[in-house]
Amino acid sequence: MASWFKKQQQPLPASRDEEKKIHTEGLFTKCEGCRTIIWKKDLEANEKVCPKCNYHAKIGARDRLRLLFDDGVYEVYDHNLVSTDPLHFIDRQPYLKKLADARSATRLNDAVINAIGKLGGRPSLISAMEYGFIGGSMGAVMGEMLTLAIERAAREKLPIIIVSASGGARMHEGTFSLMQMAKISAALAVLDDARIPFISLLTDPTTGGVTASFAMLGDLIIAEPGALIGFAGPRVIEQTIRQKLPSGFQRSEFLLEHGMLDAIVDRRDLREYLIDSLNFFLS
Repeated sequence: MASWFKKQQQPLPASRDEEKKIHTEGLFTKCEGCRTIIWKKDLEANEKVCPKCNYHAKIGARDRLRLLFDDGVYEVYDHNLVSTDPLHFIDRQPYLKKLADARSATRLNDAVINAIGKLGGRPSLISAMEYGFIGGSMGAVMGEMLTLAIERAAREKLPIIIVSASGGARMHEGTFSLMQMAKISAALAVLDDARIPFISLLTDPTTGGVTASFAMLGDLIIAEPGALIGFAGPRVIEQTIRQKLPSGFQRSEFLLEHGMLDAIVDRRDLREYLIDSLNFFLS
């Protein structure tokens, strides 16, 4: 039986505005600082720093290593370590599922990359955290990887730079994650005895047990502009002390003003700053 309804005409063609929207979708992004719409390629060419307000957007560990090492060339170490689930932890989902999802999304086994390359022609070791892996949180694997990197730096007489981007200790591993604070700090004490420089670079955000341990133990402690740096969050502190916190509290500019940082360095100047710093330490 023939259908009583038959479509006689083709759909109307998309208007010029609709075609423009289709062709440009995904090519622009909005700055989280000033809310300006920015062409993505322009933002990437500017190291993901907003050309309008200087807001430093988050970048991944691989991008960080590419920006810092000479010609973006480096060799990765200690990448086969994998977290277990010692507490059989479950919140909204099992910890093992969260780990699997993070590995799939980042193509990393945990929230840090240990790499050796040249910085200004000088062999150097950089450990860069990946915030996209469960908020860059520090569990037993990150603690072990950072410790191995520090021990390698001491053994091979290489300067080490640790780039922090972390929400702190990983609650899914309980006390095992908290133990990493002392473990990494002890390794840094050995490095200090060997007179090998350790530069700590704090990016947005660096909080919790990472801030409370190795991130603030560098021979030189620097941060990117506007980075959130602290232990507990501002809201928790306000509720504890029952006082309103000053404007910009826990941002890198506030910490520099109060003596907690040595310098704030724009991402676009960071590589040259690190090269000059290593030349100063090792000349």
